[in-house]
Amino acid sequence: MLFEIPKDITDYLAELDAFIESDIKPLQAKDDNERFFDHRREHARTDWDNDGLPRHDWEELLGQMRRLADAAGHFRFAIPEEFGGKNGSNLAMAVIRHHLAAKGLGLHNDLQNESSIVGNLVQVLMLRDFGTEQQKRDFIPEMLAGRMRWAFGLTEEAHGSDATFMETRAVPHVKDGVDGWLINGEKMWTTGLHVATHVMTFCRTSGADGKARGISCLVVPTDAPGFKVGQYMWTFNMPTDHPKCSFTDVWVPATAFLGKEDEGLAVAQHFVHENRIRQAASSLGAAQYCIDEAVKYARERKPFGKPLAVNQAIQFPLVELQTDAEMLRLLIYKTSAEMDTMTKPEVAIRLSDKVSMCNYKANRLVCNAADFAMQVHGGIGYSRHKPFEHIYRHHRRYRITEGAEEIQMRKVAGHLFGFMGG
Repeated sequence: MLFEIPKDITDYLAELDAFIESDIKPLQAKDDNERFFDHRREHARTDWDNDGLPRHDWEELLGQMRRLADAAGHFRFAIPEEFGGKNGSNLAMAVIRHHLAAKGLGLHNDLQNESSIVGNLVQVLMLRDFGTEQQKRDFIPEMLAGRMRWAFGLTEEAHGSDATFMETRAVPHVKDGVDGWLINGEKMWTTGLHVATHVMTFCRTSGADGKARGISCLVVPTDAPGFKVGQYMWTFNMPTDHPKCSFTDVWVPATAFLGKEDEGLAVAQHFVHENRIRQAASSLGAAQYCIDEAVKYARERKPFGKPLAVNQAIQFPLVELQTDAEMLRLLIYKTSAEMDTMTKPEVAIRLSDKVSMCNYKANRLVCNAADFAMQVHGGIGYSRHKPFEHIYRHHRRYRITEGAEEIQMRKVAGHLFGFMGG
C-alpha cells in the first residue's frame, strides 16, 4: 500500500516550484498580465464582441508559458523519451497535477484552458499508438512545436454521452482517382476549434446504430471544403472555445484514418483512464486550495471579537471537506500507482471502477469546497476578488464532461453488481 510519494517525484515537485519562481511568476507579473488572474480575469480573457472567444493576447501569454516550460524540459514530462519527454508515470502526473492546482490560479497551471507547465499531450500518445509511420512523422513534431492543433469531434447534439448512436456518416468515395471517404454530419462541443488545424472526426462507416463497431476516426483538415464552424456556445465559465461544427460532403483520403476502420471508439477510449485520474487529481488539488484558504481566513477573521474558526458551524463543514480530501487523495495516488503496473486492457478490466470513483468524487468535492469557501469568506468570497467563483464555474463542467458523473457511477455499479456491458 502506498503511503509515501517516491523521492524522485517530490524532488521533481521542488524543481517545478523553482521554475515557477524563476520563470513563470515574473512573466505573470509583466505588462499587467495579472489582469488574466485577478478580479478582471473573465473580461480580460474574453472577446465578448467576437463570439465570446478567448482574446488573442491571453492565448499568446499561454503560448509563451508553454514555450518556457518546453525549453526548461517540463512541458513534455508525461510523454516518451523518443518525443523529448521523460516517460512520466501515472502516479507522477497525478501528484504533479494535484500539486499545481493546489497553488491556486496562476500562469503555471490554468485548467480553464487545460494549460500547464507540465502538459497532458494526449493526442501525441494517440498518434504513437494508432498512427501510421507517415502520420507520426508528419504530425507529432508539428504538434509539439505548436504549429498543428487537433480538436476532438465525438459528441453530437442529439446524442450526448451515447457515442454509439452517431448520425455523422462517412461513405467510400473516389475523387480524382484517389480512394477516400465522404463525410456528412455535425458535432457539438468541439473544443479549441477556433485555432485547430484538424479535427478528429468520429463517424459511422458501417454497422447499426447502438453498436460500438463500425465507428471510425478520420482526421479532417479544418480548411477542407464543406467543413463549417457554427455557433460558439457561451458557457458558465467564459471565454468559450466550444462550437458546433458541420460536415457537408467533406472528402478526405483513405490515409486520414487514425486507427483501424470501424474501430474508432478504441481511439476515443484509448486514454480515458489516464485523463480521468489526472483530471480528478487536478480537481482535488483545487479543492484543497479552497479548504486551505477557508481555514486560513477563518483563523484571521474576528467578527464579534473572536475568530470565525472557534465556531463549530465553520469547523465541522471544513472537517468534512478535509476528511474527504484526505481519503480521496490516497485513492487517487493508489489507483495511479496501480495503473503503472498494468497494461491498458488490464486497467480497463481491473481499475476502471476505481478511476470513476476518483473522478466523480473529486469533481463533486471541488464544487462543494469552492462553495463553502465562498460562504466562509462572506461577501468578499462571493466577489471576483477571490478565486472561488472561478474555481466553481470551471470545475462544475467536469461533472458533465470527461464522462458525466452518472456515467461514472454506472461504471462503478457495473463492477459492483457484476453486470458490466449490461
